[in-house]
Amino acid sequence: EVTETSLFKEEHDADSLRAIEILAALEKTFNVVIDQSELSRMVNLRGVYEVVSDAAGW
Repeated sequence: EVTETSLFKEEHDADSLRAIEILAALEKTFNVVIDQSELSRMVNLRGVYEVVSDAAGW
């Protein structure tokens, strides 16, 4: 089960290709542009929320 703080790579076996797919889906869903350098912050749902919020200016 994915939780806000569970780690994608370590606990859910997500690889870098999956991370890029998620990033692309977030950009499309929220109509934002996210630099690939932000992937390092997107280690769990909390990080994803922060990155999307920053990109959207929320």
